[in-house]
Amino acid sequence: MDFEENAQHQVKLKEFNSGVGYVRGAGVLKESAWYIIKMIFFLSALPYPYRFKRFLLKLFGAKMGENIVIKPRVNIHMPWHLSIGNDVWIGEEVYLLNLVPITIGNDVCISQRAFLCTGNHDYRKPSMDYRNQPIILNDGCWVGASVFVGPGVTVGKNTVIAAGGVVTSTTEANVIYKGNPALIKGNRWRV
Repeated sequence: MDFEENAQHQVKLKEFNSGVGYVRGAGVLKESAWYIIKMIFFLSALPYPYRFKRFLLKLFGAKMGENIVIKPRVNIHMPWHLSIGNDVWIGEEVYLLNLVPITIGNDVCISQRAFLCTGNHDYRKPSMDYRNQPIILNDGCWVGASVFVGPGVTVGKNTVIAAGGVVTSTTEANVIYKGNPALIKGNRWRV
């Protein structure tokens, strides 16, 4: 079959409808207010106090534990789709594209420039409809610098994703993943 000549098999982005089966979780006013707050206090290079940032995230609907470190220039797309446990570190320039929930357990470290992306499109449909899926980071895991974690991924308990890794499927617990695609390179704990 010649796909180029078959109009049924051509991308038609004007037919995209972001509202099909997708609930943003907040109205226009709340989203607009969040973007202003985010630009001033989260995307800034100024080191605003962590407690203040935690307060702001809670104000916008995030579920927040205690002792959370949020470094400067962290981009959180929708705090009302965010749940963070206790004793979590989020490094500079981390991007949480949480169109749907991101759940971060206790004692989790997310290093600089990591990108957690819940958003995706169905590339087999001409209208490229959303097919977003949540992300879960279990207790004790470490997402290294410049790691990409894709939609629908659950990172196993105490698992390490080494710097620059690309994770597009759920990982096992207590192991180290490296590369693109991220593959198991060994156990985290020496026995």
